[in-house]
Amino acid sequence: MEILSVYSKEFAPYGKVLVGYDTKELVRVLDEAVTLGGGVEYVMSLSELEMLPIASDFAENAFGGLDIQVGHCSGFNTKLNCLEYHKSSEINIGAQDFILLLAQMVDMENGRLDTSKVKAFKVAAGTVVELYSTTLHYAPCSAKKGEGFKVAVALPAGTNAKLNAKVYRQDKTLYAVNKWLLAHPESAEAKTGAEVLLDGDNIDIYDMI
Repeated sequence: MEILSVYSKEFAPYGKVLVGYDTKELVRVLDEAVTLGGGVEYVMSLSELEMLPIASDFAENAFGGLDIQVGHCSGFNTKLNCLEYHKSSEINIGAQDFILLLAQMVDMENGRLDTSKVKAFKVAAGTVVELYSTTLHYAPCSAKKGEGFKVAVALPAGTNAKLNAKVYRQDKTLYAVNKWLLAHPESAEAKTGAEVLLDGDNIDIYDMI
């Protein structure tokens, strides 16, 4: 697997780099507010980030006036484990360089995905990246051995919240609010009931960084 740049033509089907946003303060606050643990932590909403002017800019421009939440995904990771999608775009900004493992919904067959379809893209710190709603993605990966990542995540408000127990789920991949999840059999999520729909290797980029 080659690690490509988000500025490469290969990234175009998955998303785009958004320009015109000054991310210096967001990166500073994210780096100061988040302490890395041993694994991967996802926080839907972080007030320190949502109070920044750039959060309003994202809501008004990148999300077309929707109510949004700005949280973070941080930690240490080099594996695929799962893929998810939302019925909306997602915005990522890293305090450090990070790598995204991505696939497209059109590559799915009968609700399943072969992990050979997954591609890796490197994102430089401070870069604003939009992932389209048709892009399968999950936790970021570290860009350097032994180094973690802190990635701000902007999504429509309520995304990834716990589902109402009374909701009838015709699609068993609906895992949380506005979150559809495909798990690899080796993942922790599979062991706790997530639908196992990823075939092939559980990609690990450790030896590529």
